[in-house]
Amino acid sequence: MKSKLINKISVLTVFSLLVLSGCSDFLDREPLGRYVEKDIPAGSFDSQVFGVYAKMRSFGVSSMPYLAIHNFRSDDADKGSSTTDGVAQESFYDNFQYTQDEWLLNSYWSDHYALIIAANAVIADIDSVGATDAGTLVNKAEAKFMRAYAYFNLARTYGDVPKIDFKVLESAQANIPKSPVNEIFALIDADLTEASALLPLSWDSKYIGRLTSGAAYALHAKTHLWRKNWPAALAAAKQVISSAKYSLVSDYAGIFRETGENNSESVFELQAFYSITQTSLGIENAMHQGVRGSGAWDLGWGWNTPNKSLADAFEKGDPRKDATLLYSGQVNTPYNENVPPASTSIPRAYWNKKAYTNPATRDATASRFGQWMNVRIIRYADVLLMAAEAATEVGGEQNITDALAWLEMVRGRARGNNAAILPKVVTRNQAQLREAIRKERRVELGMENERFFDIVRWGIAADVLRVAGKNLYQNRNRYLPIPRPEIDKSGGVLVQNPEY
Repeated sequence: MKSKLINKISVLTVFSLLVLSGCSDFLDREPLGRYVEKDIPAGSFDSQVFGVYAKMRSFGVSSMPYLAIHNFRSDDADKGSSTTDGVAQESFYDNFQYTQDEWLLNSYWSDHYALIIAANAVIADIDSVGATDAGTLVNKAEAKFMRAYAYFNLARTYGDVPKIDFKVLESAQANIPKSPVNEIFALIDADLTEASALLPLSWDSKYIGRLTSGAAYALHAKTHLWRKNWPAALAAAKQVISSAKYSLVSDYAGIFRETGENNSESVFELQAFYSITQTSLGIENAMHQGVRGSGAWDLGWGWNTPNKSLADAFEKGDPRKDATLLYSGQVNTPYNENVPPASTSIPRAYWNKKAYTNPATRDATASRFGQWMNVRIIRYADVLLMAAEAATEVGGEQNITDALAWLEMVRGRARGNNAAILPKVVTRNQAQLREAIRKERRVELGMENERFFDIVRWGIAADVLRVAGKNLYQNRNRYLPIPRPEIDKSGGVLVQNPEY
């Protein structure tokens, strides 16, 4: 644990000193006047950019709203917790009984726009002085990546949304109508194209977790998959693969422990830090899905629980199953703890093991709630499967060969030395290979907040959710309603989605 803390402090001390020790003043102060170039030494935008990184750790971007919108709605998970806790959220996210004013929905919208506005301020301030030194251009690229990430989440969650791509000096400037979703994606494409060109391949260890060109290409590939732009998705994913900066780690289960953070497979990972004396850099993601119990087993809210549909999706003997599911009433490896059994009031057979914390770390931090856990957003395995999917859809003999090879890299890592499990996929039939890749994405990325958007973009959401017992899903539920408080505040400028 000590070495983990030292490594995390090496980058986050910069966040702490430059952002959070003066962060509230820095982020909350009135906008400054126009800079002139002689007033700003090279690299001085770092502190402002670190403030945007801080927005990535906010509640609506990385914690409960993120989990609810990205994962509760899938066939992999349920709202979870006790039978009496969060009944309204169970109705909303498990049963698709959407309302227009719900606290997680509202926070997701407002915190993503707070991230966008913070990124816009960096971009505008850099543009205002015309700085062209390499460090400042990297700062601008970081801000553009984070703006693109926020807009991608908003576009696939709500569809048409307001395009705020300018510095906001007063709230009235942000009160604008929605833009067509294709205009939002045009901004995303421009931002990620610039970020890919300007971000470095890697950073010195003291800046671990900062954005790279690989992260920009990977996110761009994901946005192209959403739109079925198969050749563009394939090209972007191949840029990550050909960079030779990433590799699959041999121990799949270890990826999701504290010691597995920022490993060779990490492409985009939100950085968290928490100690007895420094708590403000924590992320609540693990806390919200920690085992719901009592005493030492009160590890969190117990929301976002894996379900039987996900458990049944794994092939026989797939070790990823036991790395994904924490079983109620069984001994948990590798920590040899006896997980409490399910009960009438908390009838949960499984918990998310990928968000489970080391008991020694809980002792060292005097906390049971995992605020020190990083959030993995994009792993290299995801990139390989995106490349395999895109290559399969483009078709052609070489692309099918490549897709099979990338798929086998992921299955081979999971198989390890056990030749009796996870047989190699050899079909060259496009439909069969497509299905194999889809199944592989589900088990490889189980509980990593990809599944709902995958089944929506594949056009199979209604069918797979019905099989999982979520029978109330309708096609309109692919998008959420615009939060009613935002519409009310706009005075009618912002209008509700047409299907609501």
